[in-house]
Amino acid sequence: MKIQSSILVSIVLVLQLLLKANSLTVFDITKYGATPDRDISEALLKAWNDAIASTTASQVLIPEGNWTLSQVRMLGRNKAPINLEIKGYLKAYPELDKLPDKDGQWITINYVDSLTISGGGVLDGQGQEAWKANHCNNKNKTCPKLPINLSLNFITNSIIRDITTKDSKNWHANCISSLNVTFQRFTVSAPGDSVNTDGLHIARGNSIKVLDSVIGTGDDCISMGDELSDVLIKNVTCGPGHGISIGSLGKNVNEKRVYWIRVEECTFINTQNGIRIKTWASEPGTITISDLHFNNLSMVNAANPVVFDQKYCPSNLCSLDKPSLIQISDVEINNVTGTSSTSDVMAFICSEAKPCQNIRIGNIDLKYIGEKPAPTTTKCENIMPIFSGTQNPPVCSDLPPLVHSHP
Repeated sequence: MKIQSSILVSIVLVLQLLLKANSLTVFDITKYGATPDRDISEALLKAWNDAIASTTASQVLIPEGNWTLSQVRMLGRNKAPINLEIKGYLKAYPELDKLPDKDGQWITINYVDSLTISGGGVLDGQGQEAWKANHCNNKNKTCPKLPINLSLNFITNSIIRDITTKDSKNWHANCISSLNVTFQRFTVSAPGDSVNTDGLHIARGNSIKVLDSVIGTGDDCISMGDELSDVLIKNVTCGPGHGISIGSLGKNVNEKRVYWIRVEECTFINTQNGIRIKTWASEPGTITISDLHFNNLSMVNAANPVVFDQKYCPSNLCSLDKPSLIQISDVEINNVTGTSSTSDVMAFICSEAKPCQNIRIGNIDLKYIGEKPAPTTTKCENIMPIFSGTQNPPVCSDLPPLVHSHP
């Protein structure tokens, strides 16, 4: 009888879900005047605003086809779940002067709960001309602000899946001040020489997942800022790109701690780095970066597979007079295997003021395959690792033997 009751309850739940799906209200942009031969931003915003006002679950539909979008800013707060179903190929204008809000992003979504972005569509930022004109660096503080393809802020209980962002003028996507957001089968596509095109930037959030995704771009595949916790990055293929990075951190005295970050079962192909932590020297930030877990990572011709850099200085214009005040602690690195295009396959350049603490290194098997013969080595400063398993090459072999604790 209990089994029959359980089956009955399951059938009822399935029927309720079917009824709910059938009651989904669809706001198709073509019903708001969208046509392939003109900018769809006005039609898309009208469809979005009607969906926001809906008291039942709704879908904003961008059908299959090629669509031009100048810029759109879609705001909540919504009254019911929303699915932004992008089936088509969206193109930005290549020219920056066609961006209505020069300080804004290309597609912005703020203050939404229970959002789904899906559909298999493409967001093409057409950034090739912008990359050529991008001379932003530490020497040039007045360069124009370039738009991000997809900017998500204050998003909760949401999923972004089966979407491609291509050739963004700036970062491809950001997820800021958000809670319980999953990126799944999220694809980033841009050449390795595209300037400042981070695949996904995450900051000031909690419970963020990036799963089963492929990210190839010209900067960090995934970058993480401050005030961030409970991040899972799993089964992500990175390359080309600069790897998966925490930081850079330390420039702002108001930054907040980063903790409980997991990077698991990821592959790095022809990347500039693998996993990396970046903090600035001679800067006021004093936060902690802790409870990090880097497990089961595969490197394929990846330069610098593991990097802790607490003397981060990308343009060699920094002051290194004082050490970084950021504390890195409680880190697990295990089962990192493959090949490196640089001979220093692991570098732990920690702060003299805040030496790295409780860094646990398990099985490592990394080989140098560069053009010029050289021994496979590691670099270590201000760190006393705890070892288990086998390390090839020996990690921090210049440290006193007492720090090694092979079973």
